[in-house]
Amino acid sequence: MADEPLAFSSDQFSGLARVFPLPNLVMFPHVMQALHIFEPRYLAMFEEAIEDDRLIALGLLAPGWEQHDEDRPRLQPTACLCRIATHQRTPQGTYNVLLLGVRRLRLVRELPPTKPFRVVESEILEDHEPDDAAADAAAGLQQQLLAAFKRAMPKIPQAYEQLDQLLGSQITLGMLSDIVSYTIEFDLELKLRLLAECDVFRRVRLLMDAIEARGMAGIGRTFPPDFSVN
Repeated sequence: MADEPLAFSSDQFSGLARVFPLPNLVMFPHVMQALHIFEPRYLAMFEEAIEDDRLIALGLLAPGWEQHDEDRPRLQPTACLCRIATHQRTPQGTYNVLLLGVRRLRLVRELPPTKPFRVVESEILEDHEPDDAAADAAAGLQQQLLAAFKRAMPKIPQAYEQLDQLLGSQITLGMLSDIVSYTIEFDLELKLRLLAECDVFRRVRLLMDAIEARGMAGIGRTFPPDFSVN
């Protein structure tokens, strides 16, 4: 198993994203996602990334993709740029990889197919974090989001303890909103809206409204997900 450096800054991204399209997953920054890579075109993608900048974008296929026999079905315009955190080549020649979400991406223009996989000109979307004047408001929203998240969680004491430990790591409001957005089983359309929203205050309010509207009795993922403050 090869471990890679996780630190990321935007100037490390060339603007050309290798896009791994998925039908049913919206990835977020600050969380980790395991994948098993076995298709030849995606093996080529990951092998190039491992030798280069270790960056892959996880994108979502647009609705209706399954009804068309296309090699390059339409992608949703917002994706998540990910860094390969670990990778392991199996005896069968496939890869087990762990990806860390690092930034939101806007997919701008797909390049002609000169490689087995898709490459898209992309722009990094930076979060609009609260300024110093809004620090108190951010702290209040963080507590509200935490309370809403706890109400949505199963009544498992260990999960509450893990959540308190997570908040003790001094993560930002934007990071917390991404972790919650990834963890709760919303529909893909709402998750994509949360991914596309770069204003942290608006994203948190959208997220809290969604939690309350659902009146969720539990969440579908194990909590807490793997995450990083990078």
